[in-house]
Amino acid sequence: MQSITRIFDFPLHQLKNHPLKKAFTTKQNGEWVSISTQEFIDQYNFTSKGLLELGIQKNEKIAVISSTNRTEWNILDMAILQVGAQNVPLYPTISEKDYEAILNHSGATYCFVSDTEILKKVKAVKDKTFLKDIYTFDKIEGEKNWIEIFEAGKKSNKDEMLEDIKKSIVPADLATIIYTSGTTGNPKGVMLSHENLVSNTITSAPRVPLERGKSKALSFLPICHVFERIILYLYMHECIEIYFAESVEKVSDNLKVIQPDIMSGVPRLYEKVYDKIIAKGEQLKGVKKALFFWAVNLGLRFEPYGANGFWYEFKLKIARKLIFSKWKEALGGNISNLVSGSAPLQERLVRVFSAAGMTILEGYGLTETSPVISVNDMKNNAFKIGTVGKPLPNVMVKIAEDGEILAKGPNIMMGYYKDPEKTDEVIVNDFFHTGDIGELDQDGFLKITDRKKEIFKTSGGKYIAPTLIENELKQSKFIEQIMVIGESQKMPAALIQLNFEHTRKWCEIKNITGVDTNNKLAENRFVKDRIRKEITFHNQKFGNWEQIKKFELTPNEWTLAGGHLTPTMKVKRKVILELYQDLFTKIYPKN
Repeated sequence: MQSITRIFDFPLHQLKNHPLKKAFTTKQNGEWVSISTQEFIDQYNFTSKGLLELGIQKNEKIAVISSTNRTEWNILDMAILQVGAQNVPLYPTISEKDYEAILNHSGATYCFVSDTEILKKVKAVKDKTFLKDIYTFDKIEGEKNWIEIFEAGKKSNKDEMLEDIKKSIVPADLATIIYTSGTTGNPKGVMLSHENLVSNTITSAPRVPLERGKSKALSFLPICHVFERIILYLYMHECIEIYFAESVEKVSDNLKVIQPDIMSGVPRLYEKVYDKIIAKGEQLKGVKKALFFWAVNLGLRFEPYGANGFWYEFKLKIARKLIFSKWKEALGGNISNLVSGSAPLQERLVRVFSAAGMTILEGYGLTETSPVISVNDMKNNAFKIGTVGKPLPNVMVKIAEDGEILAKGPNIMMGYYKDPEKTDEVIVNDFFHTGDIGELDQDGFLKITDRKKEIFKTSGGKYIAPTLIENELKQSKFIEQIMVIGESQKMPAALIQLNFEHTRKWCEIKNITGVDTNNKLAENRFVKDRIRKEITFHNQKFGNWEQIKKFELTPNEWTLAGGHLTPTMKVKRKVILELYQDLFTKIYPKN
């Protein structure tokens, strides 16, 4: 078989090297339903022919929107790419207005949706777009279902036509357009080729220490984001069984049933898991509680490769047996690796999870870089806490004079769709300007310090790197989300969303009443005093000009649905500022 050069070569590689009986598994009507590698290939081949029967032409754009990850998404992905068309995945949580804008900008002619809720949103804007038709994954009465295309492909005689099209597709061809969510601006259509995604998958694969054909993965991050999508391609390449979680809410239950060896997540997820574990530990009494926090404190000092010496490793062995084994059981019992990306991860989380035998492999990249630029690598002695690992072997990284990270390689996007001017702004002399500030240490490890666009100056001319301050303060159990503000102001300040659950429990212990709503909780003077203490404690790590002097508590939760967060759980700074302009004015009065 030829080497892998196009995305749809991955399943054929798996079939030749290690075909799986359970290549993909999704829960349907209460039952886990699996398909083998061969069945997967057969199903997307039929679907490709069905698309040809539908009249799909090369370079046509097909939109795909799903509330959850599922086998059908992957079948359709391969089917679309095989006929030379492009998959345009959309986030399920965006507004009708955003659907309309992206569908029109991409020129999508057909749209596949998972369920009734998304169908309603797409139908509401269909007449204002180029869409000819909408197909559903779920069976919805009176609506066209994707199975119709699959069945048409089964009866089709377009085998030769399909083979000719497949042969005509080259690595440099456009595979997908992914619209970035963005924390500060409007979405842009990132054009990624087969070569971009294939090269990134193959060079990332050696850094995932799993055994081919004997490992399971749980997938639940949005597949429309390139981070999870490249990981699924990597699992295909490495012959790892893929299981799709029913929903984010059911991940905990699914972990216990599936017992995977690996899963990927964003920092916010790991923060929440850690906070829940600590909350349970605080409910223990006496010796059990002392032992629990002895293990946690030991974990917080973890260093890889036995760097802390024999005595530490001996104590860690005891902690793993008595305490950390229970943490592992809560995540299914078999997890040995967790992958993290999309936002900075707190060092304490890497240390304590790694101490517990669940190494967090933190990586770095952007949609425009397909996405991996660098990732930690435990098995090849290339794992360093506080960094995002060494760059991939085929990715050149250099640091500009102003500290910006520049990257060059086969993973760099083709450009922004229909926007050559913006493309030329970020790709200069083949180097992509990431917009992130970082440094390469003497061993070649990359460390991210902040977003270039998010760094701001106070009126005193001092630079503030908000991400560093936010990450430090989010270690407080009382703080769920935080955004540091203060551009052109005298000093930095913060807008804070409380961890309402933890803060309310604290109020109960302290006999503080009148906090039955989130609004009242955010306005309570005792709560504000407690947050002030938290800030004072964490301020010690920063220079006087960086320290948070004022703050305001927001009365509601920052959510994806509310528009506060991107789909990868990053704070939308522009939105937060607009929503809480009144609090901003309280901190910085105009007069």
